[in-house]
Amino acid sequence: MQIFAGLGNPGAKYAGNRHNVGFMALDRMADDHNFGPWKSRFQGMVTEGRLGREKVLFLKPATFMNLSGQSVGEAMRFYKLDPADITVFHDELDLAPGKIRVKTGGGHAGHNGLRSIHAHIGPDYRRVRIGIGHPGHKDRVSGYVLHDFAKSDTEWLDDMMRGICDGANHLAQGDSARFLNAVGLRMAPPKPKKISAKTEEPTPAQEEPAPDARTAMQRLADKFR
Repeated sequence: MQIFAGLGNPGAKYAGNRHNVGFMALDRMADDHNFGPWKSRFQGMVTEGRLGREKVLFLKPATFMNLSGQSVGEAMRFYKLDPADITVFHDELDLAPGKIRVKTGGGHAGHNGLRSIHAHIGPDYRRVRIGIGHPGHKDRVSGYVLHDFAKSDTEWLDDMMRGICDGANHLAQGDSARFLNAVGLRMAPPKPKKISAKTEEPTPAQEEPAPDARTAMQRLADKFR
């Protein structure tokens, strides 16, 4: 049993925010992998299913971002799991939009959702860091993360969500490299090989007739033979 937790804020007005990209990832994976209906549990919304051979609980805390650890901690203790069984999907200011990384352990870098999870279960859980870029100044961070993705982000965001769905089974099996490769193939698919036009074989050159060395009288005589 594993828990995949997505971070975000509950409610329709936050649904398209950059801060809610963790919720977005879980919603797409649940649809793509035919998980059951969402239910209210563990101070959040949950759905269960399988990713490959692994049974996984998807959890979207309904506590608002800065209290996410309450929900994650309650679910982890209920199933008697360890932090190593938890994977958290969250927005990452320190990665450019369209970039994604996986790491285990480490600090929370000021992210309020991760700060809360650290407080409740410690730092030794796995994170899927989804890059949203930085607004350029720390005073603009709050407004930036609580604002919807720009229209120009639509294409890469959709490709990334598709890639996350493609690689979800690998992630559940602990293969982060193959998970990231699946995302990479969606974000930058290999270009098709150019098919060179078939060169036509040259037409064999026809031999030129040998010059006629006969005299005019000989040609006239040959004509009447």
